[in-house]
Amino acid sequence: LLSVETLSETPAISSVTMAALSLFINAATLARPARQNARSTTGKIAHAACVPKCSSGKSEGLSRRSALAGVAMLTVAAPLLSVASPPAPATALPLGKKGGLDYAAVAKDISALMDADPDKGPTLVRLAWHSSGTYDKMSKTGGSGEGTIRFKEELAHGGNAGLNNAVDWMEPIHAKYASDDLSYADLYTLGGAVAIKNMGGPEIQFRAGRVDAMDPVKVTPDGRLPSADSGPKGVDKSDADHIRDIFYRMGFDDKEIVALSGAHALGRCHAEYSGYVGPWTGTPTTFSNAYYQLLLKAQWTYDDRHPNYQYKDASGTLMMLPTDLALVKDEAFLPYVQKYAKNKSEFYADFAAAFQKLEELGTSGLAPASYS
Repeated sequence: LLSVETLSETPAISSVTMAALSLFINAATLARPARQNARSTTGKIAHAACVPKCSSGKSEGLSRRSALAGVAMLTVAAPLLSVASPPAPATALPLGKKGGLDYAAVAKDISALMDADPDKGPTLVRLAWHSSGTYDKMSKTGGSGEGTIRFKEELAHGGNAGLNNAVDWMEPIHAKYASDDLSYADLYTLGGAVAIKNMGGPEIQFRAGRVDAMDPVKVTPDGRLPSADSGPKGVDKSDADHIRDIFYRMGFDDKEIVALSGAHALGRCHAEYSGYVGPWTGTPTTFSNAYYQLLLKAQWTYDDRHPNYQYKDASGTLMMLPTDLALVKDEAFLPYVQKYAKNKSEFYADFAAAFQKLEELGTSGLAPASYS
């Protein structure tokens, strides 16, 4: 069934095994005429023990000895022919490569999106965040591991309004590297890391190896992402409780919750997507600790210009959501807000660790991949 040429194309077969197979196959080829001569006139095959006796000539005797030698060598080499277990994931992907995939090249293409339109940066962070933030540590479902946010069923979730645009932006990049096995799940999470760094934030350690789901059956139920307001309108204890319910479900603590909330230094709310309007800071395409400083220093009052309950600063140009102000109203959250408002370096370090953890929820077998 196999030829030496065919087997030689199989990298798992060693040179010793190849020698044995070559000897055995060649011997079997030489022995074929002997077996054919051993057939009786009635078409029945002679008993195997009679084949050497019924054969004539030195080539047949050599064939038998060669075949026996090949069998002996195959006995030794047989364990090498068994199907090996899948190799353990690599401990590192040097030079940003996984096989033929260069993550630095992928990152460069993501950066080009932001160079053409800086406002895409915050949305790429949101895409990475929402693709990861569906994780449930009890059921072990959700998370970034399978790239399910590209399915229309997940994009239809209330918290994902408008992210279909970001998915569309990333499609040409995925198509470019699909032959190198770039998964959507790795692309979306890498996009978040690249965007944060390009906007002045910390470098997020990135590990690759996520494998896409091929069926939307893996999409988790709606409602796993945090809401802007919970319970009565405006900030109250229910908002802090809601935040904890969402983040504790994923395995985060209070410090990580406040650190991740610092991503609201980026971007803005859009009436057509969420019903809320405006940016959190005056520099929505620059990563900084300004979010915490504004939470503490600005005077936030109810903004009656919009249908959803939100807050405005004295200038009326910036906004905060009820769940934002819950961070300064809650006694356990407040110390972290104060710390990050004063210490940008500490915020960056804690955010980088928490964001990497977020992006790896629901994954396994990942390996470090450099993208810078």
